Amino acid sequence: MHDPREIHLQATYCVLHYLKGSLGKGILFKKNDRLTLEAYTDADYASSTVDRRSMTSYCTFFGGNLVTWSKKQNLVVRSSAESEFKTMAQGVCDLLWSKIILDDLKVKYEGPMNLYCDNKSVINIAHNPVQHDKTKHIKIDTLHQAKARRRVNLHVLYTFRESTSKCSD
Repeated sequence: MHDPREIHLQATYCVLHYLKGSLGKGILFKKNDRLTLEAYTDADYASSTVDRRSMTSYCTFFGGNLVTWSKKQNLVVRSSAESEFKTMAQGVCDLLWSKIILDDLKVKYEGPMNLYCDNKSVINIAHNPVQHDKTKHIKIDTLHQAKARRRVNLHVLYTFRESTSKCSD
């Protein structure tokens, strides 16, 4: 840092205080003989009562172990399908990033990457990227997702879980 200020010192103290209080916490990775790379996505359309922004979340698992997650990303969208599709596009990016990290770590993974979504209309858009007037505003995400499906072994699948047990909630 070339120009540290008092606020930076306070931020450092906050980080050290957090680390001191969380020494016994960690993430447990269990050994799993069946290596899979999968992501679960979910979105809550216009859930914020203040600004009506959608909240999105996704989580990525490798071998059944949580490796990345995201919660409460604020988006301005026009429909629940768009909200879910943008979340799914972020999940695709995260799966591709995870695959790159595995390649960099020399972990050979040739299996399919599964992306689970609970919105059938979004899955239909993903499998049939024909642009209609009602979906043309999500064209970039559609093209990116379709390109990823062609380039790597990516499967977009429907999953139904009770909302209380969704891992991406």
